[in-house]
Amino acid sequence: MILQISDWWSAMDIVEKIYWGISVPFSVLFLIQMVMTFLGGDVDDVAADGDADVSGDTGIDFQFLTLKNLIAFFTIFGWTGLICLHMGFGPGLATFIATIAGLIMMVIMASIMYFMGKLTEEGTLNLNNAIGKVGNVYLTIPGNRKGMGKVQIQVQGLQTLDAITDAENDIKTGAVVEVVEILNDQILVVYPIG
Repeated sequence: MILQISDWWSAMDIVEKIYWGISVPFSVLFLIQMVMTFLGGDVDDVAADGDADVSGDTGIDFQFLTLKNLIAFFTIFGWTGLICLHMGFGPGLATFIATIAGLIMMVIMASIMYFMGKLTEEGTLNLNNAIGKVGNVYLTIPGNRKGMGKVQIQVQGLQTLDAITDAENDIKTGAVVEVVEILNDQILVVYPIG
């Protein structure tokens, strides 16, 4: 069997050997990368300790030159080059077509990562989004800002938030209120409706 492989290898011209030399190792790397991605062993998202300001984070930028994209490029480049040679194309045309195919693969992979990164959701609660919204009192709110109660309201999902009121009377549990102001960026000022 080793003699057959040796005869097969020696019968090829140098261009075909180069394409095989690119195709096989990069295909193995591509398969390892794919298995690691599906098993959660992807190393692109390394955790780091410390504080970071992510309030303006809009996801992943379009990243064309990455290790994953280069592995995909050379995998597609090698196999496309081999196919073109076996179809009778000359080495120059085969290399041109293989390069175009590899670049298309890089664009596809970069686009997939870009659009997946855009699927992220802003997790920071912005209380200013609550102004003008209507909610229900969860815990009684004492009148004239004499104490704090709680309100359940739809702000970036259902939230239970601290609330005060300027109304004369206490607002009982279950009452419907409207948010009119945010105090100290953390407390809702509400008025009863009806």
